[in-house]
Amino acid sequence: MNRIKIFDTTLRDGEQSPGCSMNLTEKIEMAKQLEKLGVDVIEAGFAIASPMDHKSVQAIAGAVSNCSVASLARCAKGDIDAAWDAVKDAKHPRIHVFLATSDIHMEYKLKMTREQVLSRISEMVAYAKSLCDDIEFSAEDASRTDWAFLVQCCINAISAGATTLNIPDTVGYSTPQEMSDLIVYLRQNVPGIENVDISVHCHNDLGMAVANSLACIKAGATQVECTVNGIGERAGNASLEELVMALRTRQSFYDAETGINTRQIYRSSKLLSNITGVPIPPSKAIVGANAFAHESGIHQHGVLANAQTYEIMTPAEVGVPQNTMVLGKHSGKHALREKLETMGYELTDEELEAVFTRFKSLADKKKNITGSDLEALVLHRRNNVRGACRLVSHVINAGDGVPNTSCIKLTRDDEVLEEVAIGSGPLDASFKAINRMLNMDIKLESFSLNAVTDGEDAIGEAVVKLEDEHGESYTGTGLSTDIIESSIRAYVNGINKIMEANA
Repeated sequence: MNRIKIFDTTLRDGEQSPGCSMNLTEKIEMAKQLEKLGVDVIEAGFAIASPMDHKSVQAIAGAVSNCSVASLARCAKGDIDAAWDAVKDAKHPRIHVFLATSDIHMEYKLKMTREQVLSRISEMVAYAKSLCDDIEFSAEDASRTDWAFLVQCCINAISAGATTLNIPDTVGYSTPQEMSDLIVYLRQNVPGIENVDISVHCHNDLGMAVANSLACIKAGATQVECTVNGIGERAGNASLEELVMALRTRQSFYDAETGINTRQIYRSSKLLSNITGVPIPPSKAIVGANAFAHESGIHQHGVLANAQTYEIMTPAEVGVPQNTMVLGKHSGKHALREKLETMGYELTDEELEAVFTRFKSLADKKKNITGSDLEALVLHRRNNVRGACRLVSHVINAGDGVPNTSCIKLTRDDEVLEEVAIGSGPLDASFKAINRMLNMDIKLESFSLNAVTDGEDAIGEAVVKLEDEHGESYTGTGLSTDIIESSIRAYVNGINKIMEANA
């Protein structure tokens, strides 16, 4: 059985996806969840990109201990120095250097000849190796590179000390057969390749990232680069959950396994969705709301007789919550904690107290509390941290032919703030009131509302994108059975992130 390493780049390539940026606190929380998930390598960022990127890579390097922490770097000394400075305190540091090798990239982007590229690879990989033992080299746009030239690039990288060779399908151009043939060709023609890991990083522009990655594993690749929920630039990356469960479900076919704790997959997916504000499509494989749903009578009959008739994996395998315990307004903290633990959530006493308070409030509005309700409450517990603004109450006056007014009351530490505003609608009035009381010039970029549970009393999750006075964007989320309240909570949550970033 071949052991396949999972290289997670959610916090680097994934964060480059529009609307998926994260602050430092969120990155650390996600990194810790990736560690629980059992990934082998966390690519924490691109240290040279900005002071905040450097700080986040450094913080993640100090926050995790069971997996390698990598920083991306171009083949330039300044990049490599910044990457090493950011990861040097990690228990298992890695420097990931890259250089484009396709003719189109060399001519139009790098303005370099093949000889110059080969020389730069040798020089910069050797320099990175002088700082760190674990060096990964990526031949950017490898799938569109001349194969004979790619062989020479790989030979130079190995000779200079690379321990992992990454063969990216950078623009998602290739097909499974082509990627498989390329891996076989490199294994046959690169001396010493048997002593290093062969990695692949496939993009999803043609919808084949997972298929391409799996074909490479079948051909001999030993590491796959992927992201939670498949987020990433353009159409995204190979989806971690799809790759892992394909290998697990078809283990005899691929003769391969990973070190992933699959029961943490669903939790990781939902956490990322909550942090970024990007919802998981219902039909998303493995983690979508419909992945284990059966509406057809024929399917229902088959599943009731034997789940394997229509389910090739069980919900429990990926950590999908089982809503068997009914919780209501008469339930206590012990029952709540027990239910959350069965769902895989370990909360401190303080965190449980915050969730329990909101649970009681929700139980007064809903007859039955489902596992999805609880999950939503847990994932939004960060909205109640001390020092942030908190919504106390809101009074809305809205209707056809009357002024839309909103009276908002917030607390910030021990201070009570209250303001009234008129707007074109109840939310416009509410947001204006909040801006006025906090003396902030915040612009609403986008707004969306989704039901995260079922029924007439479903919880509504509001997601807002806010722009501060510096032009920086922040995501805010809020939950309530009242969609006006969830929208206001989302706005306040976004405001808190802006104040934290500018503190």
